[in-house]
Amino acid sequence: MSPPGISLVLVLVLLLIGLLVGVTTVLFGFGGGFVTVPVITVADAALGGDAVRVATATSALVMLVNAVVATLATRRETLARLRGRAALFVLLGLGGALGAAAARIVPGAVIRWGFVLYVAVTVVDLLTRPGFIRPAPVTPRAARDQGMPTVLGLPIGGIAAFLGVGGSVMTVPLMRRAGAPMPVAAALANPLTLVLVAPALLVSLLTRGHVPSGAGLVGSVDVVSALALLVGSLPVVVVVRRRPPRVPEVLHAGTYIALLVAAGAAVAVTG
Repeated sequence: MSPPGISLVLVLVLLLIGLLVGVTTVLFGFGGGFVTVPVITVADAALGGDAVRVATATSALVMLVNAVVATLATRRETLARLRGRAALFVLLGLGGALGAAAARIVPGAVIRWGFVLYVAVTVVDLLTRPGFIRPAPVTPRAARDQGMPTVLGLPIGGIAAFLGVGGSVMTVPLMRRAGAPMPVAAALANPLTLVLVAPALLVSLLTRGHVPSGAGLVGSVDVVSALALLVGSLPVVVVVRRRPPRVPEVLHAGTYIALLVAAGAAVAVTG
């Protein structure tokens, strides 16, 4: 089953949603994954069970471009916190490639409900365990590693690319529990997302898996929809990163959780 050509109305809707993607990229480090997956799942509903597969692949393109722009606009002293983490970057990239390859061959329902389950578990964890909304003691080792031991790079990259969520849903909570304020955790999530989605995107562009050919698709990526989202998001990323709003920590963290709930619900109700 091939998707129909994208309509002008859908393009305009995607441009407007792109504005939200830009805001979430800067304020929450999402890079677009948790917005893109539900949106593209709906936009490509004509693909049936393959829609979520295309959505996860398309999110990699949106996240990559947004993450590059957001990283370039981040203060050097903030990025310096990741200095010396080359091994972590390598494992994130390897995990990203493996996760994207697996997503091309498994049934779409596995990705869809995996996304929903992952969001649900994450939300419960963030609400019940201290360190994200409520303060928690920070060990010296956790603070040094930004809460991310190198060995976690492979599973973070694999799960993030498989579900199309980017790395922020794992890295931001880990950095929060290592003592990082929300603005810093969100800013550092962008370069971490960049290193894991770059190989994931390459796999998605070169392999189609079970996804049929159709208008606007390159490999498993809906390039037309991705471009519409990026046109809307990139100006917002540049402006908001340069002049970030001051948001209270509790409100910032609470909004992060609310967005996860909304994304999970949107994918769950999209058949």
